[in-house]
Amino acid sequence: MSRLKLLAIPCLLLSLEAAGRAPPAPPPPPGVTLVIHGGAGVIDPARMTAEKEASYRAGLAAALDAGYAILERGGSSLDAVTAAVRMLEDDPQFNAGRGAVLSHAGEAELDAAIMDARGPRAGAIAGVMHVRNPIELARLVMERSPHVMLVGLGAEEFALEQGLVLVPNDYFKTRARLQQLQEEQQPVDTHRAGADSQSKGTVGAVALDRDGNLAAATSTGGISNKHRGRVGDTPIIGAGTYASPGCAVSGTGDGEYFIRAVLAYDICATMAYKKVSLAAAVNEVIHQKLEATGGKGGVIALDAAGNVVMDFNSVGMFRAARDAHGRREIAMYHETQTQ
Repeated sequence: MSRLKLLAIPCLLLSLEAAGRAPPAPPPPPGVTLVIHGGAGVIDPARMTAEKEASYRAGLAAALDAGYAILERGGSSLDAVTAAVRMLEDDPQFNAGRGAVLSHAGEAELDAAIMDARGPRAGAIAGVMHVRNPIELARLVMERSPHVMLVGLGAEEFALEQGLVLVPNDYFKTRARLQQLQEEQQPVDTHRAGADSQSKGTVGAVALDRDGNLAAATSTGGISNKHRGRVGDTPIIGAGTYASPGCAVSGTGDGEYFIRAVLAYDICATMAYKKVSLAAAVNEVIHQKLEATGGKGGVIALDAAGNVVMDFNSVGMFRAARDAHGRREIAMYHETQTQ
């Protein structure tokens, strides 16, 4: 037998061995993860009582656990963010749904958006005044209409067509928000120190499910004492809410700045185009780009690997996160508390 044929035998044996070997197993899917926020419009730390802090933490914990329970059962990221945001809308402590801030005319005008990275698909509503849970209507716009955004009376007509029950605008008004509006409408700025941070805020959620799908949802009452008809970044896809196969973001803060920066999308685009981590992308967008314009606020962000970022350049941001690896964090300022 020639030397060439002898040399070929080991190679043939290796090829046969490789052919009979099972292909390498795909990497395991990332664990389920849910991140929520209750807005960057937090109470000044000097004015935060132990009782108020405990109440805010309890509200965040309830929404976090409700959304995470859906993920644990194998539910979708879309269902998880919807459930978490709906609970925050029903909690009058936060600026969304019942307890939302009021316009200059003394009315609640509500905005919301939701986005499913699959598709992608998105739905948003703005300026609604009688929809108890705006996030539910935003989802219906996404799933049952050919549109992305509906506003005002047209959005509420669609809500009735879809079987949602409308509520009086007074449902959203709380004594605390009425008092806040009265203070802000004083001719001289004599209202309590730190009230400006409470005049705005938002709630939101981002989630990753067992199938690796991302979703984002955001809901808000906007800015206290705002001009009638003002719309912020929350329902603007790419500004305050965005989800792609690699990144999901929900923002809170100075809406006009977020809109001009297309901030939520910019975070995901920075990741994709610069090939940087989620943390690096958020840092660049929040602490460099947004900061340079004078805008204040923050985001919760989640990538397809389950990496979580909760970052802000404001006094604080109500926030919480939970994942399949045992993480459970609830925080308000620049501290982190694990519960």
